Amino acid sequence: MSEGSASGSGEQALADRARRVLETLPESALPITYRQLAETLGLTPPRTIQRVTTALEALMHEDVRQARPMIAALVVSQRGGESLPATGFFELAAALGRLPADPARRADAYREEFRRALAARG
Repeated sequence: MSEGSASGSGEQALADRARRVLETLPESALPITYRQLAETLGLTPPRTIQRVTTALEALMHEDVRQARPMIAALVVSQRGGESLPATGFFELAAALGRLPADPARRADAYREEFRRALAARG
């Protein structure tokens, strides 16, 4: 097995684990922060948040491909006063055609995606 495929399968396994966590957390525990998700997944430094975001990006691609709400919308950043995902979430969601590219319209569109992701869980 090549290094790339080993890494790729590890990334997919982490994405699958992240999906299971997000599907089974009580609604009262959502949204969850990137750091909380990393801790729940048992990730340790280095690059814990980067690995979480890579897994969430994989889930976004899968969900859009399958015409499902993006479960990654249930994960938010600790920064700022409002519970919103990091900028990279919005950029990828816009690139995937799921959320508007216009930053002024993103928060409302995100809140709707969050509601859809909650409703679609198990």
